[in-house]
Amino acid sequence: MKYTISAFLLLQLCLSATLIGQGKNEFTTVTGRIQDLKTQEPLSFASIYILGTTVGTTSNTEGEFIFHIPEGLPNDTLVISLIGYNTLKKKLADLVADEVFKLEQNTVELTEVVVTDEKRLTAKEIVQKAYRALPQNYPSEPYILEGFVRDLQNEDDKYVEYMECAVKMQYQRYNLARRPKVELQAVRRSYIAEKHPWNKGQDRKNTIVDIVEDEFIRYNYGPIRAKKGWKYEIESVLPFDGRFVYRITAVDKPFQTAVLYIDTESFAFVRLELTRQAKGGRSWQRRLASGQKQVYYNVIFEYQEHEGKMYLKYQKEEDSWKVYKNAESPKLLFVQNPKKELFINKVITKNVDQYNFKPNLDITESVEEQAPEYDAAFWQYYNIPAQTKELSQIETYLKSAELEMKEKK
Repeated sequence: MKYTISAFLLLQLCLSATLIGQGKNEFTTVTGRIQDLKTQEPLSFASIYILGTTVGTTSNTEGEFIFHIPEGLPNDTLVISLIGYNTLKKKLADLVADEVFKLEQNTVELTEVVVTDEKRLTAKEIVQKAYRALPQNYPSEPYILEGFVRDLQNEDDKYVEYMECAVKMQYQRYNLARRPKVELQAVRRSYIAEKHPWNKGQDRKNTIVDIVEDEFIRYNYGPIRAKKGWKYEIESVLPFDGRFVYRITAVDKPFQTAVLYIDTESFAFVRLELTRQAKGGRSWQRRLASGQKQVYYNVIFEYQEHEGKMYLKYQKEEDSWKVYKNAESPKLLFVQNPKKELFINKVITKNVDQYNFKPNLDITESVEEQAPEYDAAFWQYYNIPAQTKELSQIETYLKSAELEMKEKK
């Protein structure tokens, strides 16, 4: 079979497709692995979806994915996209088992990008224009996001907690600084091993609430505002989903750095990343009364376009906290390293009021305390990132550690 490949892009992807029945419903299950042509390295966090819909999944850190495609969608074209690479589109019927494609990374010269303004914009002016364009690029009507949450907790480089769950979240509009209503649908994994004794005196946080409170656009903060000490620089222009994005790096000394990907035509923020890191023993915030001192913080937001608006596609928050006996004590007890991820697999924008949504999450309790009984049928065709070897090892370890802790009691 022959393929037409653009001048700057070659794509190779191991794909296999199988039609699976689920009662009266049928699913096409596509599995694959995405790799870089030159380095042979796996490409993680690529978006895999059906053209014209938001039904999709994401490749894992090993470049692998499993995508369950429900019957009855208005299109039968599979799309695979990743910033810096050309977009692959292929009919489901044309997928062949063990078919191989490889993706070649490429950048575009700034001079090749069509500039509609009378003068070429500086990096800061691009960010300012993207900020002013928020009302045009982000939803002003209610919508629902369906997605998958993963929470990993580690203490002194030893994993102590692993939780995965499925949620529905109802939002009103892009700039309403309010938590969404949440329906906790199911919990897939929930393991808690023995933690440092310090934890016994602390309230357990609700993972879902914790992750939805940090979005730059909704809460109107961070490097998107182009204020205070932020300095910006255009690093490159990259292809993405048939268009181009500016890759802009930013620095706010001494603690903050950021990377912003902005569409060169609509000026929508496509991806945002912020890192805060302590320098010379100094942090950007004071030690908490509990004894915690944050020394590292990294957050990523990636968006997808649907019906002319941008909706959240992926979010990650990763921290590092030094925990002391109390706010004044010089004694370091241990180091916490929590990591939370949210993978959106469906966006609902029409007939939101009639959609099957039943908010049930109590934000004052942890997710584990509200977990329904495990439902294998629910997870059989639910779109989640494929589990990696590393996560499998973490799960095996925590199962054993949790069992050992229960036996001690």
